[in-house]
Amino acid sequence: MTRESDALTLEKGVFTKSSPRKIAASLKRSADRSRRRKSNSYRSAMSLLTFFINRAGRGLSKSREQRLQKAKKELRERYGKS
Repeated sequence: MTRESDALTLEKGVFTKSSPRKIAASLKRSADRSRRRKSNSYRSAMSLLTFFINRAGRGLSKSREQRLQKAKKELRERYGKS
């Protein structure tokens, strides 16, 4: 995964952070700051997280996949989309 996309500039190591809360906070920060995104910040952040999970596929350990899935839940909560 690249550090930059057309929509967001991501913090280095965002997907390897130790907690779902830190991952979600970093993605939200990047999405909220971006002026290049084409859709709303929630959608951009969630799309990148989902893309990363799908791209990594079977290469993710169970614990890391669970952490990323929890980060999706945390991201929804941060944007009030529960």
